[in-house]
Amino acid sequence: MNKLQAMEVFIQVVDAGGFTRAAENMQLPKATVSTLIQSLEASLSVKLLNRTTRHVSITSDGAAYYERCVRILSDVREAEESLSRTRLSPSGRLRVDAPTALASELLIPALPDFFARYPDIVLELGCSDRPVDLIEEGVDCAVRGGELGDLNLIARRVGQLHFMTCASPGYLAQHGTPTHPNDLTAHRGVNFFSAKTGKTFDWDFTRDGERIQIAMNSHIALNDSNAYTAAGLAGLGVIQMTHFMLEPLKRQGRMIELLEDWHSDPLPIHVIYPPNRHLSAKVRVFVEWVADMFSTHPATQLKNKHARPELPETQP
Repeated sequence: MNKLQAMEVFIQVVDAGGFTRAAENMQLPKATVSTLIQSLEASLSVKLLNRTTRHVSITSDGAAYYERCVRILSDVREAEESLSRTRLSPSGRLRVDAPTALASELLIPALPDFFARYPDIVLELGCSDRPVDLIEEGVDCAVRGGELGDLNLIARRVGQLHFMTCASPGYLAQHGTPTHPNDLTAHRGVNFFSAKTGKTFDWDFTRDGERIQIAMNSHIALNDSNAYTAAGLAGLGVIQMTHFMLEPLKRQGRMIELLEDWHSDPLPIHVIYPPNRHLSAKVRVFVEWVADMFSTHPATQLKNKHARPELPETQP
């Protein structure tokens, strides 16, 4: 039995809450995972996990052993990296999750630079507006916009998202143009709801110290940024979406910006990763690269709260 591999498998089973998910995350047969755990328990003469047909839980001895395994494997990886070329040229599979629009419009166009720097990293980029469970789903790190709900994750703020309020020319021709946030009570909006909680987000507007928060009337709510923008283009109502998505549509004349002298609160962007883990070279370089990329991108860089991003002209 490879003791270090067995310890790694044990950690994965505990984090994932079961053998099947751990096997999928490690790309190992489930039988191999089960055999390694059994061999580990036999060598220690102690039961590490309680197993039923539906659930796997850790024993008190297993919990103590788990913490020691985390520290041991962290020390092993750090020692290996300090003596190998991986510090300069990290390699291997890197699993990252990011919101759909942020990935397609900002991250992916910049990835040629990342791969030019780190050609030996194989990136698996999950794109969804649904917040994934990093530990349960075996994700190394994630890029997230908005306030963080899970305080058990390590987070690094790398930028912020700015918003615009817009509507299609067809919608405004039919319903008129609001000139004050309070006018929106007579309009139809397209709402956005949390994929995690189901809660619909309110809209906010600030100008010269005055702040207005509105729960928009709506016939439709969505939880995907691309679908949300499509609803606005279809004339289903007024929308409030990120500047980097709406500014190109505004330049094309497909959307018209409303209430330009009012500002909406920006949302922070964080890179997050699980705690109690040695930050491997591949995760570390990705986090640093994302932080550097967002810090210089006009759509996401941290600046005055009410500063309007100046995006470069793009070809239609």
